[in-house]
Amino acid sequence: MENEKPRVTIHMAASLDGFIARRDGSVDWLETSDNFDGGATMTTESVAEFLETIDCYVMGSRTYERALDFETKGLGWPYGDKPTFVLTHRALQKTRKTVEFYSGDLERLVGERLKPTFRSIWFVGGGVVSAECLRRHLADEVRYSIVPMLIGDGISFFQGLDKDVALHLLEITAYKNGLVALRYEVRK
Repeated sequence: MENEKPRVTIHMAASLDGFIARRDGSVDWLETSDNFDGGATMTTESVAEFLETIDCYVMGSRTYERALDFETKGLGWPYGDKPTFVLTHRALQKTRKTVEFYSGDLERLVGERLKPTFRSIWFVGGGVVSAECLRRHLADEVRYSIVPMLIGDGISFFQGLDKDVALHLLEITAYKNGLVALRYEVRK
């Protein structure tokens, strides 16, 4: 693991029509009552084991604020005790030692700060941050968890992406709850 090259992954859950949230930022549609008999099961143990492979998280300020809302509602902090870097130019509430706010250059953060320290770097939102990560050729892979829901309008997964980005499909997993996880390598 120590000699492994650092990997930057963009991951988000989105509706089938490509939205990560409603216009107001709400994600009430993420829970699904769908049932796909042929799908894989996500157990608490398998999810925990997978999350252990992630070294740090990077997110925009609105994603951070949404995570704080979840925590306030008793749903917990979804990023555990992993270092979490929040991209923002605003003064935000800091509720844990593992969170660090960053307002500088994204390439510098990834290249000079994150890659020398972490092997598995996950960008987890929002749409503008994901698009910027791709625009600057910082991402190695994109993981797209498609929720079986159409919401018609909202915040796009890659908000403001102004260029084509070629991808290579690596993996597809369908789950019992109807969610489909796609894993793509970013072609460089």
